[in-house]
Amino acid sequence: MVRIFIVVITLSMLMLLFGCTAQNNLYQQTKNYVPEDAALHNTIVALDSAFFEAYNTCDVNLDTYSDFYTEDVEFYHDKDGLTSSKYELVESTKKYICGKVTRELVKGSIEVYPIPNYGAIEMGLHSFHNITEPNHKPIIGRFTIFWKMEGDKWKIAKVISLH
Repeated sequence: MVRIFIVVITLSMLMLLFGCTAQNNLYQQTKNYVPEDAALHNTIVALDSAFFEAYNTCDVNLDTYSDFYTEDVEFYHDKDGLTSSKYELVESTKKYICGKVTRELVKGSIEVYPIPNYGAIEMGLHSFHNITEPNHKPIIGRFTIFWKMEGDKWKIAKVISLH
C-alpha cells in the first residue's frame, strides 16, 4: 500500500513538473514571437497604426475611424461589457474618448496570426493616456482584434479590450 502511494505521489510530481515545463516553454515561445507571415504582420501593424491614429485624432465625425469597423462589429470590454452596434461604438468614442484619451501601443508587443478564409488575429499591449488628468498614470492593457478581409479591404470585426 505504501509503495502504491509512493508511485502515485511520484507520478503526480512528474506530471506537475512536466506541466510547468510545458507552460514555461509556451511562455518562451510567446515571449520570443516570430511572425508566421511577415507580410501579413506588417500589414496588420500598419492598419493598427492607422486605426489608432484616427482614434487619437478623432477626425471629423470619426469617418476614418468608423470605416475600419464591419457593420456587425462586436466590442468586448472587461469594464463596460459588449457593444454590438457600430453606431453606438462610434458615438461612445465621440463622447468618452475624443479630446480626453489617447492610446499608445507598447512597442514590439503586436503578434499576428493568420486565420485562413477569414483574415487575421492581432494581439498586443497598449496603454491609454487621460489628457484631462495629466498626472494620471496609464495602465497597460491587453487587446485582441479580429481583422476580417471584406473584398479587398481589412475591417475590424471583433475587439477584446482588457484593462
